[in-house]
Amino acid sequence: MHTEVLIAGAGLSGLALTHRLIQQGTSCLLFEARDRVGGRILSIDSDRVGPGKAPADMGPSWIWPGQPRIAALLRQFGIAVFEQHSAGCLVYEDEQGQVRRDLDYSTMAGSLRIDGGIGRLTQALAASLPNGALQLGHRLRRIRKQDDGFRVDLEHGQDRLQVQADKIVLAIPPRVAAASIDFAAVLDDAVIRELAAIPTWMAGHAKVFVLYETPFWRDAGLSGDGISRIGPLQEIHDASGANPGHGALFGFVGLAASAPARAKDILLADSVQQLQRMFGAPAATPLDVIIQDWAREELTATAADAVVSPHPQYAMPAAVAALARQGLVFASSEMASHYGGFIEGALEASENAAKLLSSA
Repeated sequence: MHTEVLIAGAGLSGLALTHRLIQQGTSCLLFEARDRVGGRILSIDSDRVGPGKAPADMGPSWIWPGQPRIAALLRQFGIAVFEQHSAGCLVYEDEQGQVRRDLDYSTMAGSLRIDGGIGRLTQALAASLPNGALQLGHRLRRIRKQDDGFRVDLEHGQDRLQVQADKIVLAIPPRVAAASIDFAAVLDDAVIRELAAIPTWMAGHAKVFVLYETPFWRDAGLSGDGISRIGPLQEIHDASGANPGHGALFGFVGLAASAPARAKDILLADSVQQLQRMFGAPAATPLDVIIQDWAREELTATAADAVVSPHPQYAMPAAVAALARQGLVFASSEMASHYGGFIEGALEASENAAKLLSSA
């Protein structure tokens, strides 16, 4: 099997790049190790209320005004956005468990969310690709440089597949690539160490989504924003839909990835108890609780990502950018210098990858 460009990783960057190259007439194959598209973009339906009624964005949740690439893509596919709910007071829980509900402050005012869940965007991109261009369940294991390009070895269950590619784009977190792909003589040890040193955004995070019959906190004059010094959720937001028939809150877990209290059953019970303390008795009876722990996803996180750090200043290292001259390009959101780690950054990295491919 031969292709002009082989792309590994069907997150937003890989999907957008494949879409762009195919529109330009380039022969492309997009391989994804998971059995779904999206990568760190993940919208989950609640089994309790049915498909599409209360999607939970368990990866990124927000986009922002003034981000031109995501705005253009949403217009292209006719996907609507709505403003993050921010009216009302923030709830604050201090180190002693004392709760205040009178703080006139909003942490995410002005941010935007995608109506129906952010996964609509990656699903739309995947659906736009021609049959056969996207292959799920294929994990890239080895890359070999040849005179006429690359030989790539992939795993598909118990099967093995070899693909000849003129050029390769790795639209996966650089740390994951460094840890899981045998580059043989393609990369030297110094470049692999440089890739392994780049933190994967969101890889150490866990999110908890709690679904209710109604957004009851709004009637109490609360925005759904919450900050807690004792947790387990350290930052909480209203996650209800644009026209909520149901209400939802979600929180970022503030526990270390290895903490016993981050075990799913314990985290579920402790999170509901915390929301009851902070938002009142109605929070004790959710319709559903969904937990996504990215630190336990080997296709997202490595051991080095167990400690959550502040948002890094991302950019493509010079040694990594130089690989494009050989036909090897990296294109995850961590490679974006302006919006690294954000949804817009994934599209920025995709755009930059297309330019590097054209000049290689």
